Amino acid sequence: MNLKFCILFSFFVRNVIARGGYRSTSLSSAAGFENESYAGSGRHLIEENQSHHPRTDIARGYMTNSELERAVKEFGRRCSHISRIYSIGESVRGFPLWVIEISDKPGQEEPEPAFKFIGNVHGDEPVGRELLLLLANWICDNYKRDPLVDLIVDKVHLHILPSMNPDGFSFRRRGNANKVDLNRDFPDQFFPWNNNEDARQPETKAIMSWLREMRFTASASLHGGALVANYPWDASLDKRKNYYACPDDGTFRFLASIYSKSHYNMSLSKEFEGGITNGAAWYPVYGGMQDWNYIYGGCFELTLEISDNKWPNAKELPTIWEYNKMSMLNLVASLVKTGVHGRVFSSDSGRPLPGLITIKGINYTVKTSGTLADYHRLLVPGERYEVMATVPGYKSKATHIWLEKEEATNVDFILDPEVSSDGTLLRSIYDCGRKSRLLSIGYFWGTHFEVYLVLIVVLAFLCFLLTRRIKSNLLKQRSPPKRSVLTV
Repeated sequence: MNLKFCILFSFFVRNVIARGGYRSTSLSSAAGFENESYAGSGRHLIEENQSHHPRTDIARGYMTNSELERAVKEFGRRCSHISRIYSIGESVRGFPLWVIEISDKPGQEEPEPAFKFIGNVHGDEPVGRELLLLLANWICDNYKRDPLVDLIVDKVHLHILPSMNPDGFSFRRRGNANKVDLNRDFPDQFFPWNNNEDARQPETKAIMSWLREMRFTASASLHGGALVANYPWDASLDKRKNYYACPDDGTFRFLASIYSKSHYNMSLSKEFEGGITNGAAWYPVYGGMQDWNYIYGGCFELTLEISDNKWPNAKELPTIWEYNKMSMLNLVASLVKTGVHGRVFSSDSGRPLPGLITIKGINYTVKTSGTLADYHRLLVPGERYEVMATVPGYKSKATHIWLEKEEATNVDFILDPEVSSDGTLLRSIYDCGRKSRLLSIGYFWGTHFEVYLVLIVVLAFLCFLLTRRIKSNLLKQRSPPKRSVLTV
């Protein structure tokens, strides 16, 4: 009897801490969120006696940080025709946070969706960093050979951050060099934890700056300790362990199911129906990266638990890679295989208009890009939607679409400028900022044009007379000896 109890207890604890859900309290206190539970604080230090101290050989077969850096740079040299390497910042100890971008036009802005993979959020969950390098190399090796790879490279900008927490990996522990759980370090929608930007960790700041500079349509972070695809919301205001749906709950379930059903056995889970779970229903997480991406970054992010063992023997990595390969590829490809995509233009000038895209019945807004005004709105296929484009100073337009399964829909919006009661065209702030000089000149010339024309003619004539008089005075003052003076 005692043996059965121990087995059940250890199984429960393993699943409780899997999704980056490190528990600093006893099971009894965690159940009530009373005092010192994981919900009591967003950012928290991980006590030394709570961190795992694996065997010294547990990392054998895994890339060290130096080896990871060399592998990233070598990939950049080998696959330079479809990639670029860049860094989004540094860890506490100064290790660069290297990113691989894969695209047929890396580094260029295109009207295409962007996807990002982030691995090794927790230092003691290193499987993701290994799989992401395998993914990058597999794409490079199979470009122009595999139609799915061609679709990803030609139609998506894929960004891969193999390790968000290289310092934690070096220490073989969950938190970073400051012992902070990075998946509790982001601003939270329910509580004011982590609102002090100066107190955030450099790795967290790097991710936040990354999303301010680059617009991602979707994302996934790779974790270990369970086998499930987790989606928002990750928590609720009442701190209870209940299903709490976000506005795009259906879309997130669809995306999570793509990963789970493409996986070797994730969808067969007896613990999670279909191999997917709502984060708050599993257990609440506050200050997490997933919800922050959706709320503040406009990015649909999943948290993917890709191995039951946080740190499996390196000999198992090829098998884990094969189990997850199609899931990773199909998730990225879903950005262009479904959803509604397009651009927004002005009817009078034909130029792109940065604006907002909304779906009737879904309380969530997607922004277009600033330069090309392209948008990429992920939705559940097989349903009818009303899509609306809105730009300040222009008349909004809406259209109804039927989103086919396994087929994206393209809708470009051409908006007409709004006209005031006196016939003046109303413009958006974007118009004012970009063409303020031209508008000022147009206003100057458009009002009483004849008066301005007469004034210009008079001024020109006066200038002509003044020039003639000056030349005449100069000739009188000169007395050139026995040679003529030529005026040109």
